Amino acid sequence: MSVPIIAFMNNKGGVGKTSLVYHIACMCSELGVPTIASDVDPQANLSSMFIDEETLDFFWQNDQSSSTIYKALLPLINGTGDIKPPDLYEVDDNLALLRGDLALSGFEEDLSMYWPLAMDGKERAFRVISAFWRLMQKAAELRGAKVILMDLGPNLGAINRAAMISADYVVVPLAADLFSLQGLVNLGPTILHWRKEWTDSISRNPAPDLQLPTASMQPVGYVVQQNYIRLDRPVQAYERWIKRIPFTYHKYMLDEEREGLVIEDDPECLDLIKHYRSLMPMAQEARKPMFALKPADGAIGSHMTAVREVYMQFKKLTETILERTHVR
Repeated sequence: MSVPIIAFMNNKGGVGKTSLVYHIACMCSELGVPTIASDVDPQANLSSMFIDEETLDFFWQNDQSSSTIYKALLPLINGTGDIKPPDLYEVDDNLALLRGDLALSGFEEDLSMYWPLAMDGKERAFRVISAFWRLMQKAAELRGAKVILMDLGPNLGAINRAAMISADYVVVPLAADLFSLQGLVNLGPTILHWRKEWTDSISRNPAPDLQLPTASMQPVGYVVQQNYIRLDRPVQAYERWIKRIPFTYHKYMLDEEREGLVIEDDPECLDLIKHYRSLMPMAQEARKPMFALKPADGAIGSHMTAVREVYMQFKKLTETILERTHVR
């Protein structure tokens, strides 16, 4: 039985997606849920939150291991074999990272070429397109993980298509702005299209022993990352866009009309994450989640009150996501 994969995806960048995945992965560990954090974004931003630059550079330069997602795929890419068991980065007892790699962008052309060949029943096409899913499942098997959290780049290209058909569930991070909403408009119909194409292809798989993802991609809900409202950005601008989120999400992700629904009453709104100002830079410097900051990290006075607030917010959000995806 495969381990559930939860994708965090929006076609718009800059919505706090990677930070969200990082904090939820760390909270899963805090809650005792064995977790794989999978960095499928060629920018490798999630990996950089867990690992310092010198260590990352070592992994990227070391050709003798499967220390990154790209290196584990190399035998398949080069036509010399199939995927290698990944060499995972152990964050703690309950959390391991499938490291990202800037070289992963070179896999885009293969994924684009082999997608239509799957429709023609070519076995190699199925092996290439399913590589992300098979690699993540192997990682979960190695660690005894109960859930896989997948971070993707903000685009609808071939890498994200292959990654998204691996997903059992989809969480959509949003910001209250036009571009984030437009990303949502693009994402919903694209997911439906990818699911249909892959479902049509599966029946043509010529290798019955080759396990493939089902591309269920069930929407779990959305998380709104609230921007800090400056004096030159009136509250009205924020309110204007946030009022449109429930209707847009229901229409394009769930294919249903929900006029007049407000975000506070929308069951699809998983949470509104407030802007914690100086906590995030402090957490990045300490290389730990905001809710784990200590006085030794600079979190003193009112900062510690905010740390406790962040802890409770991410605990509730993570528990909600785990419940909706049947992990707990």
